[in-house]
Amino acid sequence: MPRPKVAYKDIKREYSSSRLYEDPEFRAVDSSLFFSTKPPRPFEWKRPHELCQDPKLFVGGASRFDIAQGELGDCWFLAALASLSLDDYLLKKVCPEDQNFDRNYCGAFYFMFWQYGKWVEVIVDDRLPTYNGRLVFVHSQEKNEFWSALLEKAYAKLHGSYEALKGGNTVEAMEDFTGGFSESHDLKKAPKNLFKIMFDAYNHDSQMGCSIDANPNEIEAKLSNGLIKGHAYTITDVRRVPIPGYGSSKPIRLIRIRNPWGQTEWKGRWSDNSSEWKSIPESERNRLGLVTDDDGEFWMEYGDFIREYNRVDICHLSPDKSPGGKKKSKKWVTNEIEGAWQKHMSAGGCRNFPDTFYINPQIEMSLEEEDDEDDDDEDDDPAAKQKGCTVMIGLLQKDRRKQMKMGVGNLTIGFAVYEYKDGKIVKLPKDYFLYNASKARSHTFINTREIMGRFKLPPGHYCIVPSTFEPNQEGKFLIRIYSLKGSSSVTLDEKTGIVDVPKQGPSGRAPAKPEKKTAETIAAEDAMKTKFYDFFKKVTGDDMEVDAWELQEILNAALKKDFRRADELAGSDGFSIDACKSIVAACDEDRSGKLGFEEFMDMWMNINAWKNVFTRYDKDKSGTFNTFELRDALKSIGYTVSNKTFGALVLRFANRKGVINLDEFISCVIKLKHLIESFQENMSRGVAQYNLDEFLAVGMYS
Repeated sequence: MPRPKVAYKDIKREYSSSRLYEDPEFRAVDSSLFFSTKPPRPFEWKRPHELCQDPKLFVGGASRFDIAQGELGDCWFLAALASLSLDDYLLKKVCPEDQNFDRNYCGAFYFMFWQYGKWVEVIVDDRLPTYNGRLVFVHSQEKNEFWSALLEKAYAKLHGSYEALKGGNTVEAMEDFTGGFSESHDLKKAPKNLFKIMFDAYNHDSQMGCSIDANPNEIEAKLSNGLIKGHAYTITDVRRVPIPGYGSSKPIRLIRIRNPWGQTEWKGRWSDNSSEWKSIPESERNRLGLVTDDDGEFWMEYGDFIREYNRVDICHLSPDKSPGGKKKSKKWVTNEIEGAWQKHMSAGGCRNFPDTFYINPQIEMSLEEEDDEDDDDEDDDPAAKQKGCTVMIGLLQKDRRKQMKMGVGNLTIGFAVYEYKDGKIVKLPKDYFLYNASKARSHTFINTREIMGRFKLPPGHYCIVPSTFEPNQEGKFLIRIYSLKGSSSVTLDEKTGIVDVPKQGPSGRAPAKPEKKTAETIAAEDAMKTKFYDFFKKVTGDDMEVDAWELQEILNAALKKDFRRADELAGSDGFSIDACKSIVAACDEDRSGKLGFEEFMDMWMNINAWKNVFTRYDKDKSGTFNTFELRDALKSIGYTVSNKTFGALVLRFANRKGVINLDEFISCVIKLKHLIESFQENMSRGVAQYNLDEFLAVGMYS
């Protein structure tokens, strides 16, 4: 049984400097360090006061120079940490300032991280892994400063171990520190206005990082120009600097970058001691914060930056994440939608699988107004100036890093955006995707935590379809939508209930017009009813009622041919006694435990109609159809079901391969029919205690 959640204030009340807190959830043992191997050396867990005389959380405030990488390959995390240190407001949100090593010290510290739409508190004790009296992982250049080491420990606890932090994208940690929304750009395919995007992002307090691609055997390999392959850097400033006489009337575009190692810098143009700085007055150099020490921070001209780096990551903050930018910020309008891919229910795979793609979750997005014109267009190309609504869409899969120790990796994910053409906002059917191209889509499918895209679309209504690459891969996700103007979003779902459908003839097609009953028709129906009565009397005997065991014999004999075929191909051997008991319970209106003539005839006519529906959807004559088609089969009978109810039906009536047999289909329809009618009866009497979906979820297993 999991331990109840303990709040930091309760720990402060129970523990003190004479009795220090020890975290029972993230113990000082090797399994908290690594899950796939043993530590390379015998690490010791020590508290800060065992490592120095006067430990502090912060020494002289936080700085990006407080972060030096240790023996763990988490430079992506450290690059984000350096970026966080530049924003005092955000840092205090992640590392609250109401804790220290002095007053009320108890051996515990707490941190706040954004996780998939909400902020969570992570409490750790201050025992840190060391070797020979030195911190093994991230540490500050100040020997008695511990905020960065403790924050790393809390982040490791959040994901299960220190090893879980090996390898990642800087934007992942940036989002967890800010709750912001990230976009990434391949610098070899950079948009013409990328510098303007970066310049605006810096001035609106966005977090930024960059990196150079590397092959697996080149990780953190040093180039001759001083840059490191496979290594995450932090972007700490973006400037336009006017330089008279430099050969251009336009300002020089400069980007300041920091190596989380705290050393090893760029050696090219605009590096610390390069000749280019001689053209800049000393006062301007001071204003830019130029430091010529080997501190890991350096400037690059934008053209060199684009040429030498491969990727830039930008984490935009929503309006509630920061009290204000460096200049007046454009306010992003934000929308978040949670969802899940469920095997056999809503995990249809990508567009390469047209028979199942449509069953993926669908999110309606409404874009209401075009962007304002921007006067600051000096870096834009004509394509960037097109009218429309700027929107960023991010698909984020949940909890995969936390499951690494169980062998679970990221799913390969992506999304596509379709436009509603007739203004009718409904869950789009299979045929729509067969004959309509997407209006926008993620640039690829990829196995990272999040994939996003920046688009400019006309105002209107759109359908976002998030998916895994392969069908039937399960996982939870969060869709986030950022727009510069008004927008809204909602998950599309059908309402559970009964809908009118045209009556169907023997061919399975609806007649052109409803047939008016003639005297001949009425006489034929009476004759059929008399014939059916004779059949009923023959199979029931003197009591003229059918119990569950008799019903099992009747149904299995009548549908023997269908079940023989199903048994050969799908393993169905007909109606079970439990299924027949359920049918009797559902059709037994007088609660006698048996079916009388009228009850039996009504059930029999329905079963024959439903058998025809089953045959239409069993296109390969296998005796089954897959659960992807169950929803459409139910709709053809007259029942619509929500995502919640559909999931309950699949779990209750499909087999483990996600297919429906004839007997299970008929049992499913009878159960659904009975429960909906019971709910409607309760509603009419004013005694319904649940909504319909809740009522069905409870009743499905009764």
